[in-house]
Order: sequence, then structure tokens, then C-alpha cells
Amino acid sequence: MAAPIFRSFSWGRWSGTLNLSVFLPLGLRKAHSGPQGLLAAQKARGLFKDFFPETGTKIELPELFDRGTASFPQTIYCGFDPTADSLHVGHLLALLGLFHLQRAGHNVIALVGGATARLGDPSGRTKEREALETERVRANARALRLGLEALAANHQQLFTDGRSWGSFTVLDNSAWYQKQHLVDFLAAVGGHFRMGTLLSRQSVQLRLKSAEGMSLAEFFYQVLQAYDFYYLFQRYGCRVQLGGSDQLGNIMSGYEFINKLTGEDVFGITVPLITSTTGAKLGKSAGNAVWLNRDKTSPFELYQFFVRQPDDSVERYLKLFTFLPLPEIDHIMQLHVKEPERRGAQKRLAAEVTKLVHGREGLDSAKRCTQALYHSSIDALEVMSDQELKELFKEAPFSELFLDPGTSVLDTCRKANAIPDGPRGYRMITEGGVSINHRQVTNPESVLVVGQHILKNGLSLLKIGKRNFYIIKWLQL
Repeated sequence: MAAPIFRSFSWGRWSGTLNLSVFLPLGLRKAHSGPQGLLAAQKARGLFKDFFPETGTKIELPELFDRGTASFPQTIYCGFDPTADSLHVGHLLALLGLFHLQRAGHNVIALVGGATARLGDPSGRTKEREALETERVRANARALRLGLEALAANHQQLFTDGRSWGSFTVLDNSAWYQKQHLVDFLAAVGGHFRMGTLLSRQSVQLRLKSAEGMSLAEFFYQVLQAYDFYYLFQRYGCRVQLGGSDQLGNIMSGYEFINKLTGEDVFGITVPLITSTTGAKLGKSAGNAVWLNRDKTSPFELYQFFVRQPDDSVERYLKLFTFLPLPEIDHIMQLHVKEPERRGAQKRLAAEVTKLVHGREGLDSAKRCTQALYHSSIDALEVMSDQELKELFKEAPFSELFLDPGTSVLDTCRKANAIPDGPRGYRMITEGGVSINHRQVTNPESVLVVGQHILKNGLSLLKIGKRNFYIIKWLQL
């Protein structure tokens, strides 16, 4: 196959002399100081952290966004490597960044790294990622694509604001890398990168100084990410790359590559990294991921993750993880200060995020599970599905039993293998150690009653002691 052909990509409408005196160079470019600027608005929320480069040669980043959007929509991309079959909360800020730009009328691209995931991004890591089989990466990439499309659909359906939005497109970089031959690609691309520059990146320096060192595959990752940026610039007119703050070195490589080949200005925007209470980055590698796929983290668990956020984080998270206007967030926090024990701010945060990730039905499910578990609500239990009960009580055994005439509490406990045989199991009931549907039962010989021991949905929640739950689905009621 022929090597990649590099063409100059010229945007004639950006030609001419610009007055750059209104833009302040502050190292890594800070947000536009104009009160109505898109970048300034997201800077005020804390969502956009840094901007790169310090200055453009033909146009500045704030002007790129603050021109009439309908006439000059921009294209922005962010990459997501499929190292797992689900996104997690650590990815949400980059997605929120894309969504805010889309809401402002710009076109955004979520790029699944079906090719780059096989190398492994060394940014922010102390050791090399475990290599993934090709089929595993492909399966993960398909799952991520579906997850991204579902999030975009929820955003479109549930968070409309009356404005004309830009497009949201999901691509996979394996579509262009699988057509490349290694020697041809290196011959065409490799000569445009300088080893000294690549070696100077902080992510590279940290790994080279570590005991494990750095593999060639990892080292080459930043070249592929730079080429992704170039490819999207050429094919889609993409001038801006969005990424976590640990991606700055890779973004810089893309900027230098494109600028060297075309002489055109491109830019990078970083979003902050979300960390745990111990300061560890949230994610799969750290073992503390809160997943966005329902099969891995239920809507209830996601909801509770945000409900449990401390008071000193909730205002910042409302600004980062929601689309709520800042004045409304100020009002929420004013009410929260008066009654912090009600956790009103945390509940609003949890509701907004859960609705974005799992839709309105997912939010309703999370609230039902919360009522059933923490408020012992029989009404909530009665309308819960099998799936919700299994999600809520993940470790609970699930049994399907036939309801024979005269089935007693003792029969039920023994069929579910919830109590030991003999006198000890009998005493566990008489001594108050057993409850069904949040109601204590003390008579082992009591016959089960539909509507009391068996809910309208044909389920029973059996609890032995304080923490051992069993779910029973009754057949042929």
C-alpha cells in the first residue's frame, strides 16, 4: 500500500490580519476573558483547565469559538481507548466537555481507539498496561461505541435547551490504521517527529526513570495519537483536541505534527482529572472505577456514588458533571448550607448524572432501589423488576420456587437454603432473625400470604440476620 499522502489543508476564511492584542498569553493558554465567551463559560465551571498552544499564528482559540457559530462551526474530538468494555466516571468530564461544545453549535467527534488500545497509552501510568488480544480489543471497541451512542442519545433527548446543536459522531481509528503498512507508514510519518522532542515529554521521562522502563509500543503511542489528530483535521476539519490533563504531551505532539505539515493552527483543551478521596485517579487500572455500563455498575450504584460525595466536593461536581446554570447551582448550594443533613445538593447531582448515563428509566430505577434499601419501602419493592433486585442485592442468591399450598415461612427459608436444617434454623426464626419484605417474621409455621410475604410482582426479599439477603421469584402464582 502507498504511504500516507500529506496535503495542505487551507481554511481560506481564516486568512487576513487579526488583532491579537486582546488575547493574553499565560503559558498554557487560559480561557478567554470575555464574559460571554464559550471558553470563559467552561473555565468558570472548572471544566476546561488549560489551553494549548500559547498563541496561534493565524487565529486564536477564543476567536475560533466566539465567532458566529452558525456560520463557523468548529469540529472538536476526544479519544477513548477501549481497554475495557465500558466507559467509567473518569471519562465523564471529557464527554461533558464534548457535550457543552455540541450544545454551543459545534460538531464533536468521539474517537474510539480500536487501534491505539493495542499499544497502550503510557500517560499518567507507572507501568505498562497488560496487553489485550485483538478480538478482546475489537469487542471492547464495539461496546464503547454503543455506550457513547447511548450517552449521546440521552443527552439529545433529555437535556435539550432550545438551541441549535452541532453533530455528535463516533469513529474508530482502526478504520484508517488497518489500511496502513508499517514500513510505508514509518517512512511517511516518522521523519516528521524528532526523538529529542518525543523523549522530553513528561509521561515518557517518568517511565524511562522507572525500574520497569518503557516499551517501544508505548513510546510510539504519541505518534499514533498525533496522526489521529492530523487525519481528523484533514478529513473533518477538526482543529481542536480535547483530553484529560494527563494528555497534554500527546496533544502537543499532534499540534507540532499538523503545524509542521500544513502551517495551520490547531489547538488542545484539557479537562481536569477526577480523583478519589485518597487522590488516586479514578479508573480501571487503579481498581476504583465506577462504570457507566449497567452490567458493571447499576444505576443505583452510580446514583449512590454521587449521593455519597462530601460537602466540600458537591458544588464543584455540580459545575463539572451537570448542565445546570451557575445561578441555579448557587441556589442549590444556598439551600444545602441551611440543611446539609438532607444532602439535597448531592441528590440533585446524582439525579442529573444518572439521568444522563442511564436515561429517565435508569434514574427512576435508582430511586426505587434507594427507597427499598434505605427506607424499607414495600411500595418500592413491589414495583421493582427482577433485574433491579439482582442489581440491588448483587451478592444475594436468586431462587425460583413453586408456591405449593400451605407453604410456610420455615419451608421458604429452607428451600432457599437460607437457614440450617434442624432446631438451629427454627430458632433463628423464632428469635427474630428473619424478615420477609422488610417485615420481621417470628412464627416458622406461618403460611405465606400473597400481598404480604409475596409481593405483587411475584417476588419475596428474604433477609437473615442483618446483611444476608435472598431473592425468591415465585412461579405459577
